Amino acid sequence: MPGGCSGSPSTGDGRLRLARLALVFLGWVSSSSPASSALSLFSAVSTQPPLGYCPPPCECSEAARTVKCVNRNLTVVPADLPLYVRNLFLTGNQLAVLPAGAFARRPPLAELAALNISGSRLEEVRAGAFEHLPSLRQLDLSHNPLADLSPFAFSGSNASVSTPSPLVELMLNHIVPPADEQQNRSFEGMVAAALRAGQALRGLRRLELASNHFLYLPRDVLAYLPGLRHLDLRNNSLVSLTYVSFRNLTDLESLHLEDNALKVLHNDTLAELQGLPHVRVFLDNNPWVCDCHMTDMVAWLQETEVVQGKARLTCAFPEKMRDRVLLQLSSSDLDCDPILPPSLQTSYVFLGIVLALIGAIFLLVLYLNRKGIKKWMHNIRDACRDHMEGYHYRYEINADPRLTNLSSNSDV
Repeated sequence: MPGGCSGSPSTGDGRLRLARLALVFLGWVSSSSPASSALSLFSAVSTQPPLGYCPPPCECSEAARTVKCVNRNLTVVPADLPLYVRNLFLTGNQLAVLPAGAFARRPPLAELAALNISGSRLEEVRAGAFEHLPSLRQLDLSHNPLADLSPFAFSGSNASVSTPSPLVELMLNHIVPPADEQQNRSFEGMVAAALRAGQALRGLRRLELASNHFLYLPRDVLAYLPGLRHLDLRNNSLVSLTYVSFRNLTDLESLHLEDNALKVLHNDTLAELQGLPHVRVFLDNNPWVCDCHMTDMVAWLQETEVVQGKARLTCAFPEKMRDRVLLQLSSSDLDCDPILPPSLQTSYVFLGIVLALIGAIFLLVLYLNRKGIKKWMHNIRDACRDHMEGYHYRYEINADPRLTNLSSNSDV
């Protein structure tokens, strides 16, 4: 009958359980030590969550291989996650600290490929926090005030052993902690140390570092990420790319630099970007300074196809060049004349004249009172001399025992 051939999901699960118990029982019977076999049977059954189990604060879908523990105020990672989990969401919790081996299980979560812990108030990620996740490809730690990110957070707890990370995508957007929690060290340096430790992230393809208030990028941080294809640095405070090298990022496809504080790109940076065969660069909403230092960049923009939306780039300074389109500028438009308005220049000239007059009057007063000043200086000199002679006389008396005894007898 058709009905007899098709079983319900619960019937299938029951058959699987019976089959597993039968196999374990046969192994126990054939063993020479019944007591140890019973102990191993108990431990095997007790350490593995039953099929179809879902931790109480979470929502699970075995069909989608997804577990969601969202906005549950969790303070630790659930210990009994199902082994089938491939996508794990731990967003909107109160985790605070992610210790070493936070996801270590026996047997391991071998299928876990995407882990999202954004917005969970993480303040510290310790070394080896993501060990024992052999299939982890995507990690999102965005929107956490990370005051302490261990240099070995992504490379393993053993600093002497370089373990390559399986990570392909790493999202670290808006992880800057409050200023009073930065422990008197460079936030940029802390993040860079975690990215380059042990060269564990050489296989990384996507890196997002948006909205972190970065003032600069450490000189060699990109040298440890040769496989990058997508680099997102938008909405930071980068003022220059002079000391950043993109030369080894030969696979880079997109570079987002929108909403920073870039004023000009110099020749070295322009040459490196032009040498990347697949890259697309995004430069919108930067305060470009259109003076004589911008000449090379304007010429490059007019020739290159690397920059996306380049027709939208406009000058921010000086005032006379504000909102001028960079592509429409010529070398005659770009000069380094003083950018102060004429009214302000006149004010500075007037201030200089006033200060010169005050100085001349002061010197004139000193000249007219030179005799009085000379007499006053002589009086100070004589007073100092008398004072020093008194100190010298007392020193000679104290240094000579005979004079000291004589002085004591005369006092008597």
